[in-house]
Amino acid sequence: MRIAIVLGTSRCEGNTAKLVNDFISNCEHHVSLYLLSDFHILPYDYKFANQTDDFSTLIDEVVTKHDVILLASPIYWYSPSAQMKVFMDRLTDLLEINKPLGRQLKGKAAGVIATGVDEQPTHCFEQIFSLTFKYLNMRYLGMIYEPCPEDDCNVKIKQYESLIQRFQE
Repeated sequence: MRIAIVLGTSRCEGNTAKLVNDFISNCEHHVSLYLLSDFHILPYDYKFANQTDDFSTLIDEVVTKHDVILLASPIYWYSPSAQMKVFMDRLTDLLEINKPLGRQLKGKAAGVIATGVDEQPTHCFEQIFSLTFKYLNMRYLGMIYEPCPEDDCNVKIKQYESLIQRFQE
């Protein structure tokens, strides 16, 4: 099984990145990590004038070479990071101009890895992802969430063993 983690954060060494790296260290399968900050992805455009950016190349690799797709983001103002939001908006490309690739999402497993300052994330945060995956006919596995009230918390993935197992099945 091959797992893709798409990480959208402004701090590539922040809490969400630490949680993702801990997940990778404890994962029994091959994991590819894609840092959205390494890619030039333009916002969604109804006229599709954005097709020269990196989105098509990135999403093609994520979809065609992986069985599980995990989206990782810190929670900013009850929402995913700006980088992740742009990436998710661009999934519309797979419904309008690259439908064959979009159809390959059907049945793929998907999940979320997130950190935030609250003890529990607001329902609306996870719902952004779960409803997107449902719309794309993907199988939603759930979310790993680590509260980090301090700027530099000690995140550990091992406490999520049952969810990690679901991500790896």
